Amino acid sequence: MLNARVRCPGPASRLSRRDTLRLGLLGSAAGLALPEALRLQEASAAALAVRPPDTSVILVFCHGGPSHLDTYDMKPDAPVEYRGPFNPIKTNVPGIEISELFPLQAKIADRFALVRSVAHRHFDHQDGAQMFLTGRPPAGIKPKPDYPDFVAFTARMREAQSRVLPASVGLPPVEFSGPGYLGPCYAPFVVQGDPEQANFSVRDVSIDPASRSRLLRRERLRTGVDEMRRDLIESPVVAATDRFYQKAVDMVTNEAAARAFDLSREAEGVRDRYGRNRWGQSLLLARRLVEAGVSVVTVALYSAGNTPAHNWDDHAVNWHIFDAMKQRAPYYDQALSALIADVYQRGLDKKTLIVATGEFGRTPKIEQVNGRPGRDHYAYAMSILMSGGGMKMGQVVGSTNSLGEHPDDRPLTPANFLATLYGHLGIDPAHEFLDHSGRPLRILDPAEPITELL
Repeated sequence: MLNARVRCPGPASRLSRRDTLRLGLLGSAAGLALPEALRLQEASAAALAVRPPDTSVILVFCHGGPSHLDTYDMKPDAPVEYRGPFNPIKTNVPGIEISELFPLQAKIADRFALVRSVAHRHFDHQDGAQMFLTGRPPAGIKPKPDYPDFVAFTARMREAQSRVLPASVGLPPVEFSGPGYLGPCYAPFVVQGDPEQANFSVRDVSIDPASRSRLLRRERLRTGVDEMRRDLIESPVVAATDRFYQKAVDMVTNEAAARAFDLSREAEGVRDRYGRNRWGQSLLLARRLVEAGVSVVTVALYSAGNTPAHNWDDHAVNWHIFDAMKQRAPYYDQALSALIADVYQRGLDKKTLIVATGEFGRTPKIEQVNGRPGRDHYAYAMSILMSGGGMKMGQVVGSTNSLGEHPDDRPLTPANFLATLYGHLGIDPAHEFLDHSGRPLRILDPAEPITELL
């Protein structure tokens, strides 16, 4: 189900089918909440003179924080209490090795780059995710950030573009991130449910043909009434209301939106390549959405298949880290490698940038709880996979020391990472917005992008 957040500023509201009936999109003609929200968004966007390019980002977020030493930054020569049980394997790029857990990714290393030297200082899931996706240190540990994340800023900067689909979609979104002072109308549309299930549908987009027909008939009647009203009352407010109501109707009735969310239109072989599970089908849906015009799709990876580990938070008190890695790795490797290959095969690799990461890494030294191994939160080192975006692939940027404890070469911050994303999206990080106190703030404090990728 897709939850449309339509009031801004103020608390988020979720637009269900019942709410849609109440708003008048499928039933009465009284509701104007969605058109009003769209009007407010476009009014605030009128000041943005630069039109960003038609580029997009798919953020594959390993919620909980994956271990860099067991995935993309192997340390085979470190003591056993650091390196863990997994071995590095060669990839199709000489000199680049990754975990043996990822044999499919190893075959396409020429189509991704690894950034091994990003670090920050926030060790909790909430503030770690917020620091990583906003570029600003959070003021304490909060469930949602004060500052907007890059998803919200992208929606804000691109809202004046003519589109049927929303600027951002969460499949689902990152739990602890959000639009901050921009307000909830810049949060992503949230798709609930498992795309692998036979009964999966996005109800507020995929309305049935009978409902669409009734809505269009009622819209023609309303248009006739409004034309008579405009003859009697020449008001720019009336004209604007009409325009934004029509835009809201277009979003609900446009068949292109329904097609973008319809995985049944994909060939069975394509669906098989991604994996017949939640992670695989979510990444396939993400590709469909960016291909249809969505600017940012986030896919937060929680549990997949029958794995008992419901995220990547591999403390020893939670579960056996290495058993959990072996259980989740085939789902992740298949889905991510299929997405990368698909994006290149379909010629989307200049337009779409794929990012796979978490909020931080995990402690280099393995902890033991009652004989069960695990790794704790660790923000002083982490790895990021980036693919496409017209960037230079088949390389490793930066390194950590021999134990994976901290950057040893080319130290980078989340701000450098975000500056790279904003550059790809054509967004000026120096652009300013007013926060809740009326203070002008840049999208991102001055930071250089990761130049090796450009």
